[in-house]
Amino acid sequence: MDQKHELLEKALSEGRTILSEHESKKFLSAYGIPVTREILVHEQRDFMKAAREIGYPLVIKACSSKLAHKTEKGLVRVDVRNGREGKAAFEDLLSRVEDSEKAILVQEMIRGSRELVVGMTRDDQFGPCVMFGLGGIFTEVLRDISFRVAPIEKRDAVEMMREIKAHKILDAVRGMPAADMDKLCGILITMGRIGIENESIKEIDVNPLILAGSMPIAVDALVVLNPRR
Repeated sequence: MDQKHELLEKALSEGRTILSEHESKKFLSAYGIPVTREILVHEQRDFMKAAREIGYPLVIKACSSKLAHKTEKGLVRVDVRNGREGKAAFEDLLSRVEDSEKAILVQEMIRGSRELVVGMTRDDQFGPCVMFGLGGIFTEVLRDISFRVAPIEKRDAVEMMREIKAHKILDAVRGMPAADMDKLCGILITMGRIGIENESIKEIDVNPLILAGSMPIAVDALVVLNPRR
């Protein structure tokens, strides 16, 4: 059994319906989707080692399969610039996590002002559907998104991206390079493939998918599972 299926089987065997952010990104990475460099730690000495390995500035997050909305709960620290700030953030976040998992995610800080959302949802009538849209904190407010029933081809992926109102942010704009459309298409096609190959997955939400220059990188992700009956 490969890594991605081991992650799903482990969660399902434990009766969980959510993969943690770190698990979700490991799963997506196993499918070739670009994700942030990150290390999961539990102790301060491991945190300091991880921080040196990844390099400042950092994003530091509480991480648990029971935490789906970390930002709203104040469990994320961004642009952590040195060891003093890192140690303080680690201790503060660890003290706020009530879950027995007590894990902290040490993550590279991705620079980019263009935020997208991609995902997959399993519709009762149509089955797995791929989603693309404008990401970030206003995703649910603006609802600038498009859908296609999986499987999709490159032509479908391009149409999805051009359907949203904010599609021009994918072009070269304000000194920023055009998005790597081949990479974006590949991510959307893969989302459809994941939905077809894994009936145990109910939903995938990658938000934000940040354009670091032209390269899309999954900065946060959530995989929701169908519980075993």
